[in-house]
Amino acid sequence: MTSVIRGFRQLAFDCWRSRISYLFLAPFMICFIIFIIIPVVMAILLSFTSYNAFETPKFSGLSNYIALITQDLVFLKYALPNTLKFALFVGPGGYVLSFIFAWLIYQLPKKMRDFYTLAFYAPSLAGGTALTVVWAAAFSGDRVGYLNYLLLKFGFLDLPVVWLQDPRYLLNIMIIVSLWISFNIGFLSMLGGLATVNPELYEAGRIDGITNRLQEVYFITIPSMKPQMLFSAVMTIVTTLKAGQISVQLTGLPITPRYSGHLIINHVDDFAFQRYELGYASAISVVLLVMSYLLMRFFYRILKTKEGEE
Repeated sequence: MTSVIRGFRQLAFDCWRSRISYLFLAPFMICFIIFIIIPVVMAILLSFTSYNAFETPKFSGLSNYIALITQDLVFLKYALPNTLKFALFVGPGGYVLSFIFAWLIYQLPKKMRDFYTLAFYAPSLAGGTALTVVWAAAFSGDRVGYLNYLLLKFGFLDLPVVWLQDPRYLLNIMIIVSLWISFNIGFLSMLGGLATVNPELYEAGRIDGITNRLQEVYFITIPSMKPQMLFSAVMTIVTTLKAGQISVQLTGLPITPRYSGHLIINHVDDFAFQRYELGYASAISVVLLVMSYLLMRFFYRILKTKEGEE
């Protein structure tokens, strides 16, 4: 007991000694607690209840989680497989493409570099507007849709295809669109990380036997920008797993035809805002949170800076 009291006293003394630092951190910490910590804790608590947003929550134990993995056929048959496929292509694909194009852009002169950086980053800024205007027009199901027009003109199709309502194509279209807008803040982070690499390392590498650019990237560039690559990986995971609005923006429907574009985040929205089963929706959110955390820990183990590395 005495050691505990002594520990609290030491903690209070350290906080008081660093009070100016904590004062500057206070705005961020207050916002973080209000908008991140409290909602997460509330979601975890609600996941153990039956709650319809109108009545008092009723404790139901693990029933929501049991129902999710044993009875929810839409989750097991559509939402989970679709999310895994979507994340498998968009996550690593967008991450690798961001690094490749960031590296290629960094090889250009400064004036051209700024132009191409803006060109690649702009789609992520446009967001839903670009999705509804550009891609909905490109995959329109009539003869004037860009893709149908070209395929009909060159004889690849006899009749127009309703791309966004056809379950065979919708998820693949979502993956293509997501890759197009994957050059977001993580892409800028990688571009900034390339600027932090010490040019002298490349000269030292050539002396040590590095003979081509690919070896430079593998042995020098990537190890030198691990913090930026870790940040980009985290942003990629978050962006990928919360990308359910893409199907809604493309099709205009909260539930896609035959659940073909139904991701876990769409499942959360379905139970939360269509059925008002907020306890069950919270359970799904917690599962998604755990998936995100495990993926982040995996990337952290791979990309963390080891002791002795700079």
